[in-house]
Amino acid sequence: MTRTKADPKPRRAAAALSGLAAAFAGLAAAELAAAVVRPEAAPLTAVGGAVVDRTPTAVKEWAVRSFGTSDKLVLTLGIVAVLAALAVAAGLLAVRRPRAGIALAGSVGVLGAVAALSRPEAGWTDALPSLLGGAVSAAVLYLLVTALNRRRPAGGGPAGTWPMDRRGFGRLVAATVAVSAVAGLAGRRLGAHGAAGATASRADLVLPPPAVPAPPVPVGADLRVPGTARFLTPNRDFYRVDTALVVPRVDADTWRLSIHGEGVTQPLTLTLPELLARPLVEHDVTLACVSNEVGGPYVGNARWLGVRLADLLREAGVRPPSRGGPADQLVARSVDGMTLGTPVETVMDGREALLAVGMNGEPLPFAHGFPVRMVVPGLYGYVSACKWLRELRLTTFSAYDAYWVRRSWAARAPVKTQSRIDTPRPLAEPAAGRVAVAGVAWAQHRGISRVEVRVDGGPWQQARLGAEDGNDTWRQWVWVWEAPPGRHVLQARATDGRGAVQPETRTPVLPDGATGLHTVTVRVRPR
Repeated sequence: MTRTKADPKPRRAAAALSGLAAAFAGLAAAELAAAVVRPEAAPLTAVGGAVVDRTPTAVKEWAVRSFGTSDKLVLTLGIVAVLAALAVAAGLLAVRRPRAGIALAGSVGVLGAVAALSRPEAGWTDALPSLLGGAVSAAVLYLLVTALNRRRPAGGGPAGTWPMDRRGFGRLVAATVAVSAVAGLAGRRLGAHGAAGATASRADLVLPPPAVPAPPVPVGADLRVPGTARFLTPNRDFYRVDTALVVPRVDADTWRLSIHGEGVTQPLTLTLPELLARPLVEHDVTLACVSNEVGGPYVGNARWLGVRLADLLREAGVRPPSRGGPADQLVARSVDGMTLGTPVETVMDGREALLAVGMNGEPLPFAHGFPVRMVVPGLYGYVSACKWLRELRLTTFSAYDAYWVRRSWAARAPVKTQSRIDTPRPLAEPAAGRVAVAGVAWAQHRGISRVEVRVDGGPWQQARLGAEDGNDTWRQWVWVWEAPPGRHVLQARATDGRGAVQPETRTPVLPDGATGLHTVTVRVRPR
């Protein structure tokens, strides 16, 4: 039987495939262009950053709780899924209404350009990769749809009465995908080559010895109870919570830091060698993320090396508000445009607030802020721990709201006293008898004086503390429990160095950190 038109199902599948191939070609072209402009201008990165900026705080916290450090990967996959759906829609539409479908394919590039231009550090060139990608996507879709709609005569029949040449169309799609893959790979390699200078600058950096070395970690600070966190968190295990979809790779040779603003009588611009020429201080500090739920993993302890921030501010002529200074907020800005606001009074009150260049005996890892970041003991990271630092500006809290404050977080955020049970784990099934209940507790810049544990709401039992390594680090603790068979609920609480007991009332992380007791339920097996 002679057919007069193509089977609708294969035709729709081919149209959808056309849209996907065109979108892939556009992304590959944009990736290649972004390698020339700057990696942050790539469409997926730009759109992802714009989505993060505009996502409600509650949704962000849900993402952190649900996906942890994989939240950025989940976001990227979600954007890819939406892009794929739009690509399929554009392909299906283009077969019936070519101009509309091609316009839809190109408009995605315009949206990417708008997202790129909305980023804090964007310049006009940041729009170019997305615009190029949209143009390539529209052109490729036009080419594929034209081929798809072309009919070929057979057996002497009139043109337009026979199905498309599917084999030829398939070859065209395959060639499109292959060329796009090569372009995308070239973009990745070119981008990696662009970051090679930063990688080499870190590899070549030799940190000077500290003028003020940290004392050795006291014997007994690490209780070495199986299942508990190590006293010093290895760099590879240190938590990472930030909004950067692509970790900035800053070339140490071109890095500059500027210090300016209200009350600055001597503005400073420093290179990394100039910073390293100053006396370096080594200090152990525990950092905690304000997004850390009670008992959560977003806390870590490291040995930091850096320059005292208060010394630099005094050199610039800055006075704290208590001494008549006009600025009460120090706004730190990252190379990716992130801003964090820190109380000037806190930075200059004598604590070891550092511009850190080293972490656990090596230059900062890229993921943790190379070449320079802030570390301020006693404050949550979102108001103190700016990574990839490039600017310090003195201003007031009344005049400027930093990134997270504009998203409903508190402007001032001292770390709250917390304790965590690391072992036994929730729903563990230890054998009856002696069971080590152990974990960590922290109250940076106040220290920990006591940790207690209770079982099934009974009386509090005092745990044994590990040796103290200053009041800016967490302390390990352990309590030996004579565990009877059955289901039991364990809770821990800490008392800080000033005598304040960890609050039992459960509160969420927003706006200034969670409170409550870490609670673990276990089922003890009979021996």
